[in-house]
Amino acid sequence: MTNSTYRWVIVAAGGLLGCVAIGAMFSLPVLLRPIARDTGWSVTGVSSAMTLGFLAMAFGSVAWGNLSDRLGPRLIVATGSVMLAASLALASLATSLPEFQLVFGLAVGGATAAIFAPMMACVTGWFDTNRSLAVSLVSAGMGMAPMTMSPLAAWLVSNHDWRTSLQIIAVLVATVMIPAALLVRRPPALEGGNADASAGEDRQSDMSLGQAMRSPQFVILLLTNFFARRIRARSSIPSATL
Repeated sequence: MTNSTYRWVIVAAGGLLGCVAIGAMFSLPVLLRPIARDTGWSVTGVSSAMTLGFLAMAFGSVAWGNLSDRLGPRLIVATGSVMLAASLALASLATSLPEFQLVFGLAVGGATAAIFAPMMACVTGWFDTNRSLAVSLVSAGMGMAPMTMSPLAAWLVSNHDWRTSLQIIAVLVATVMIPAALLVRRPPALEGGNADASAGEDRQSDMSLGQAMRSPQFVILLLTNFFARRIRARSSIPSATL
């Protein structure tokens, strides 16, 4: 596994999947005012979908992570990619605020969780050496989401209405993420049913609360929440392009 070159393909796929998935969630703060203006829904009500999304992402990560251990990361990540594209498309058709909150909040957030936890675990399992570098690269890809997808959403909504913009983002998600998900593979040690690898996973699952809070996954969640709040705050400033 140490000498496998395919592990860097996993890193690239993880960074790309994380960037697009989290970026799709970050499109909401950019679309916030156009949605409120077009529908008459309150800005607070629309923005609460983002809060629901983060909650769904947090709780969904546990469920998707367990499924990934049983069924393999490729199936889970591919399923999450399809669900994310479908959820964005459905959110663009919402006719009421509660419907939008449930679809964009719970469905989009839950689908994003299917990318985050399984990919971080998968990348970690592929590396005996350079593990910190690999996790950092995937984390960097996820961290690029506010700087890539958000400007794209702003450009789209300046040329289209918010529903069309969301539909275009949904098509982009499907076009990019589904092929990338097919590149994901189980770590070789787990494919071969290596007993030592299983024991190592058991030891990792017994980490303390302090270790969990210092883990890269927890740090990424904190940074994601931080940037989401910053973008949401900026989206409240009137803009001529919106």
